[in-house]
Parts: sequence; structure tokens; C-alpha cells
Amino acid sequence: MLEFPAMTTPIKEIILVPAGTTVSAKGDGAAVDVSSAANRVFLVTLSITKIIEQESLDLSIFGSADGAAWDAKSIAAFPQKFYCEESPLLVDLTAHPNVKFVRAHWEVARWGRGTETPMFEFGVSLREVPAGILKEATAEAKARA
Repeated sequence: MLEFPAMTTPIKEIILVPAGTTVSAKGDGAAVDVSSAANRVFLVTLSITKIIEQESLDLSIFGSADGAAWDAKSIAAFPQKFYCEESPLLVDLTAHPNVKFVRAHWEVARWGRGTETPMFEFGVSLREVPAGILKEATAEAKARA
């Protein structure tokens, strides 16, 4: 059984897209500086709170060395979403040492009858995963393999 070590400081939540953000077209969240993180692994949570039928949301995480010029390819992406839900995604930046900033990018689509304009209400948050938890989870996964 996986047991987590006691943490002396709470994990700070960073907002990539404020909860309750309503979108009807593609867009980007604000650039967030992650360069001071002690660990380069993050848990990103997508919370979709409102939708209309027959539409999809594609949400990706992009990286940048300076917060101005963004990599052409995303670092990570959620599977395409169609429903209200909360989804976690582990984002490992250890393979991207030059990335100091991250931001969320979304694309929306709608099909079928009714209005052609999509509408999603969602939020995206990011939390650093402590090294101790990663180490223990990795050891547990290897033991089960």
C-alpha cells in the first residue's frame, strides 16, 4: 500500500485558467513561471463545470524559456473532452530543462443541431508533486511490474 510521507509545507496551487472561465473559441491562459519549483513534475487538473451538447474541448500545456516565445509542440495534452468532469494529468518537465514558463491552450469545436458556437466553462490548476511522493510511487510501480 502506498503511504505518503508527512509534508511540512502545503503544496501551493497555481491557477493556469481561473475556475468558471467561459470560452467559445480557442485561446490561451496566462504564462506561469515554474522555474522556482523544487521538483519539475506537476499535477495539472482540468475541471469542466458547464457545457452544451455535441461539442469538444482539447486542452494542452505549452512551455517557454522566456514566457514570450512558446514551443510549437505541446508538452502534454488531455484526451479530448465532451462532458463535465474533473481530470488529472501528470506533467513531467524534467525532459524540458529549458522550460521556465507554462500555459494552457484550448481549442473548442461544436457540431450537430442548434447554435454552432461552442461553450465550455472550466478551470485549470497546477500543483508541484513533491519528490518524496514521486520516489515512493515509482518504487511501488516498479514493485508491481
